[in-house]
Amino acid sequence: MNRPTKKDYYLHIASTILERGTCLRRNYGAVIVKDDQIVGTGYTGSPRGEANCCDRSICEREHLQVAPGERYELCRSVHAEMNAIISAGRTQCKGATIYVVGKDMKTGEPLSTPPCSLCQRVIINAGIESIVIPPK
Repeated sequence: MNRPTKKDYYLHIASTILERGTCLRRNYGAVIVKDDQIVGTGYTGSPRGEANCCDRSICEREHLQVAPGERYELCRSVHAEMNAIISAGRTQCKGATIYVVGKDMKTGEPLSTPPCSLCQRVIINAGIESIVIPPK
């Protein structure tokens, strides 16, 4: 039997979660694990009650030709990492690990990029101890 490692197991779950994402550019899935239990999950999507980019068929940042990693204030989406932290709550995040998987929605290619600087600050503030992304 070919049993996946814990790391691969949680990355696979994050990969499945990203499929719920609503971004037209890049979707991410995030899983927060503490003491070997999933305490929060999140994917890229508009705030509750707001229209998703995939439903509007327009990405404002793409429309304005904003480069990746810039001008996040123009993005309608809440990032997967932030949604997972909101889902878990700060108490559950302290000492936890976050697993993050990304996918380019135009090419279908997996992304192995660390969280953006804004998400990194939120991750630190939530008390998450480590970030795991898939190897390149």
